[in-house]
Amino acid sequence: MTVYEALSLIILFATLVVLILKK
Repeated sequence: MTVYEALSLIILFATLVVLILKK
């Protein structure tokens, strides 16, 4: 896994967490 792939996964996960918390 490259650094960019790891960063993209972290960003996606963080976005999902934010959307869940906003409910």
